[in-house]
Amino acid sequence: MVEIKSRDYWFKIVDFLQQNWALIDVNGDSTATVLFVNDTSGVFDRMIFPSTDEAQRGLRRNGFKPLSEDNEAQKFIAAPEPPFKEATHPNGPIYSSGRFWKS
Repeated sequence: MVEIKSRDYWFKIVDFLQQNWALIDVNGDSTATVLFVNDTSGVFDRMIFPSTDEAQRGLRRNGFKPLSEDNEAQKFIAAPEPPFKEATHPNGPIYSSGRFWKS
């Protein structure tokens, strides 16, 4: 099981009826870990940022947006629910590897 404190979901539609989700947890040293989650509550990648603000800017720059800001999306997609578990992505660590992440 993977413990994630945040429930402020960010999402990115990547394919028809498929989303990638992100949750930002603040670490004890004020850095922020973004945990990337699939639709079935599997954590498939992680990235650490110097701050929550940097994490949010990075998510926006890469096509993610907060679910709370998109009333239309809330009508047709549901965020993954705990318990969260370790998972893998078919293409590996797609964000932390830099392949699908704009700095």
